[in-house]
Amino acid sequence: MDDEQLYRAVRGKDARFDGVFYTAVTSTGIYCRPSCPATVPRRANVRYYRSAAAAQAAGFRACKRCRPDASPGSPEWNVRADAVGRAMRLIADGEVDRGGVPALAAAVGYSERQLNRMLTDELGAGPLALARARRAQTARVLIETTAMPVSDIAFAAGFASIRQFNATVREVFDRTPGQMRERSPHRSGAPADGARLRLPLRAPIAHAHMRAFLGARAVPGVEEVRGDRYRRVLDLPHGTGTAEVDLAPGAASGPPHLPCRLHLEDLRDLGTAVERLRRLLDLDTDPGAVAEVLGADPLLAPAVRALPGLRAPGAADPAEYAVRAVVGQQVSVAAARTAAGRLAERYGKPLPAPSGELVRAFPRPEALAAADPADLPMPRSRGRALVALCEALASGAIDLGPGADREEAAERLLAVKGIGPWTADYIRMRALGDPDVFLAGDLGVRKALERLGGTPPPDTVRAWSPYRSYATHYLWAWDGRESEE
Repeated sequence: MDDEQLYRAVRGKDARFDGVFYTAVTSTGIYCRPSCPATVPRRANVRYYRSAAAAQAAGFRACKRCRPDASPGSPEWNVRADAVGRAMRLIADGEVDRGGVPALAAAVGYSERQLNRMLTDELGAGPLALARARRAQTARVLIETTAMPVSDIAFAAGFASIRQFNATVREVFDRTPGQMRERSPHRSGAPADGARLRLPLRAPIAHAHMRAFLGARAVPGVEEVRGDRYRRVLDLPHGTGTAEVDLAPGAASGPPHLPCRLHLEDLRDLGTAVERLRRLLDLDTDPGAVAEVLGADPLLAPAVRALPGLRAPGAADPAEYAVRAVVGQQVSVAAARTAAGRLAERYGKPLPAPSGELVRAFPRPEALAAADPADLPMPRSRGRALVALCEALASGAIDLGPGADREEAAERLLAVKGIGPWTADYIRMRALGDPDVFLAGDLGVRKALERLGGTPPPDTVRAWSPYRSYATHYLWAWDGRESEE
């Protein structure tokens, strides 16, 4: 986008670009999201930044009215598979806070110097500045939604000292932590209430379809769907936790969002938990861009019109979804759910404090790698494939994390005996969050295509890129709708 297009988005207060770029106003020293409801600034006073971190590094502070740090993430990082895209996904997951820049650079296969240069060239900020912006956002959520002592929040958000925490909060938000807490209407009444927050998104969202999709696959003891509420256990770097998300967008005024509540063993995991929920629920996508590409095809247009805002759910735990993909080979969704529940019951780690139907975390690869294939609730050959997959995941031979190389991961998955193209592609689509996977051989996809007019030629399918995962989901939804009718 050139300056004219960027300013047009600001003048039109176009929420589709929230999180894609940030606007800073030289006359006020404030940076905003494009849809900020304040008076549109003069064009000569506007500067554009690819990241909040870059705006902060340039000396601008966050707007108190539009809260740019609470924008949805850029959909670009879902699509991109290069080193910068992989690094951005890792930073959002908290890799810099856990292992520093050396761990981040090693994960994407570049030197620290090279990685810093690439991120700075594209985003105007290096990995430390990008991680600092993430810590500031986590701190704001904890200050405004919990009753934690401010000193505890500093270290839970990832800051090395209280002095650094206070300075960053004041610099980014132009308020002290105490002032932010005093003015917050969202603080929990008691620690037992958990951290209440909002998961921002770009409207619309087909929440009824999301509810049905997740509910049909919810693993007993690990997940549940009741009404519009989705609840699940999260296995996080510093402990376990439970999340509750209302899949119907919040009715309160302001930008669209999903209300969420988190109960975590260790609040250092808050930023990571939020990011993993966002990936699971595909909240950073741009539904308008998806509809523009897929709705232009006469074959898919009826499905796109019927379900505006359909999402392509990803994974809260990539290893979990890889296991579930193998469990679900050549069986119905209901049978796969039952088998996954039995695995969780036998090999999953019980929660220290069960929460209703949520009683355990899904088994880690290490636990399943040590299992006897004969003891698993599936045919022996599939059990051997599952154990082999978990051995590769536990050893690091296969990486499915946020910074994984998708092509390399797919090749290594196919090298595991018992994992075929459908399973590898399904893992790539859900566990790796690849938005451009088309499951052409899937039975539901084939049935939907027959009802819509037949199998499209390869050139047509290529034209659906980079949203072929969404095409798969639209066809699944269309097949289910036709079956119900």
